[in-house]
Amino acid sequence: MSIRFTTKAHRRMAVLAVAAGLALGVAGCGGGGGGNDNKPESSASASKGNGSNPSPQEGTDEVLAELKGENGLILTIKAATRDAGGFVTVSGEIKNDGAEAVRVPIQTRGDETEIVRHGSSLGGATLVDSASKKRYYVLRDTDGRPLATTEMPRIKAGESIPVFMQFPAPPADTKEVTFQLPSFAAAPIQIAGAER
Repeated sequence: MSIRFTTKAHRRMAVLAVAAGLALGVAGCGGGGGGNDNKPESSASASKGNGSNPSPQEGTDEVLAELKGENGLILTIKAATRDAGGFVTVSGEIKNDGAEAVRVPIQTRGDETEIVRHGSSLGGATLVDSASKKRYYVLRDTDGRPLATTEMPRIKAGESIPVFMQFPAPPADTKEVTFQLPSFAAAPIQIAGAER
């Protein structure tokens, strides 16, 4: 009887070892196949994809708007995507088109006390829905930090940094809003994403 018990125990251990090996093999193959991973892309502090799902427009050359700012800075908006969670993520990049390294102006953080105390950011951005006569401000986390790019580095001449901002979503039938960021020109942008 003890031989029978030992044989069953060895079979169970062999089955467990094979199952563990298969699980590790599947986990090792699942990462980089170019599938739909929905992993945020990292960048300077809180940036383009941090906290948001990548949009279908990212990775394309499509430009929704190009806004000129101070000292040769240009904000290029590449995506404005409505999410099922009830927010809109605007993403793109800020490029230094000037001859010298510059910082993004401090005015871009806005002037709300809660946001100002968290340092430099793009927390002053807004979306204006003219049809509904509503203005949407950048969302904040539970500590009052804006859900937008923060702590932006000095940008060298000719270089760019990825940026993002998240807003509450306008009504589902709103397709176009005006994007505003202090110290940059304003521009209309189209919101993409499935209506839910």
